[in-house]
Amino acid sequence: MNLDLKNKRAIVCGSTQGIGKAVAIELALLGANVTLIARNEQSLKSVKSELSNNGSQLHSYLCADFSEPSKLKDLAEQFIQRSGPVHILVNNTGGPPSGPVIKAKTEEFINAFNNHLICNHIMVQACVEGMKNSGYGRVVNIISTSVKAPLPNLGVSNTIRAAVGNWAKTMANELGQFGITVNNVLPGATATQRLTGIIEAKAAKTNISNDEIKKEMLHEIPLGRFAEAWEVANAVAFLVSPAAAYINGINLPVDGGRTASL
Repeated sequence: MNLDLKNKRAIVCGSTQGIGKAVAIELALLGANVTLIARNEQSLKSVKSELSNNGSQLHSYLCADFSEPSKLKDLAEQFIQRSGPVHILVNNTGGPPSGPVIKAKTEEFINAFNNHLICNHIMVQACVEGMKNSGYGRVVNIISTSVKAPLPNLGVSNTIRAAVGNWAKTMANELGQFGITVNNVLPGATATQRLTGIIEAKAAKTNISNDEIKKEMLHEIPLGRFAEAWEVANAVAFLVSPAAAYINGINLPVDGGRTASL
């Protein structure tokens, strides 16, 4: 099975922590030249220094804030014009704050829509011509199992993630003719800062301890544990590899079996 990413250029968004960082590390191990994107330059430098390098890999980073789509667009286009085509794009952005959908303010939806769907779209548009010309294109969007079954107390996230899922499927249908695949990885409860924040927010609202919240969540997972970020990264790495050339337009849950639907 060919998982070799040597001479492939990859952009990994939200790559200074959690799943994004784990993906960047895994793609570098497989030989890719990795460009990190996140807001904090110091964190970007730190992660870049951790990436595996076989001596010929050229890793880099872009400091960008996904709450400013127009600036991201300019930065991405300038980078690709300067550095050459990108073969792999991993769209990944931290999720919106938790809470019931009925209490969400309209600006929360707008902000989340910009951070996720609009920025994903900007990144694909910036990369797609290079993918076409090089004959190799992989787009993977890190979203959520909520595209299959909405999750309690994540109203804004459920709404926006579903929009991203349908955008991605439409994009997969349009770009498949060029040998470009577009797929979604749907992490379940993963041991990241995001999960910690969700647990703490729920505990504060319900006056239930963090440990009890964790116990309730683990009870819903057939494997009986939270995922590690590298386990999600492994799924991403396969989908962006040559081995996954005929997998296109899918939602792949990495959730330990928690999602009730197939």
